[in-house]
Amino acid sequence: MPKLKTSKAAAKRFKMTGTGKLKRMKAGKQHILTKKSQKTKRNLRKAAMMDASNEKNMKKILPYL
Repeated sequence: MPKLKTSKAAAKRFKMTGTGKLKRMKAGKQHILTKKSQKTKRNLRKAAMMDASNEKNMKKILPYL
C-alpha cells in the first residue's frame, strides 16, 4: 500500500482533539474589525469543532493527523 499525501492546506487549518474530533478556528477575525461588536469579536476567538457532515471527507485528506 503506498503512502497517502496529506493536504498541507488542510493540515494548517485543523487540529485533532484527544477524542478524535477536528478542531478549527472561526472565520471573520482577520480584518474589518471596527464595525464588529466586542461581543462578536470575543466569540470569534474560541475554537469550534468541525461539522459532522464534513468530518469523513476531512479525515480522508488528513490521514496522519
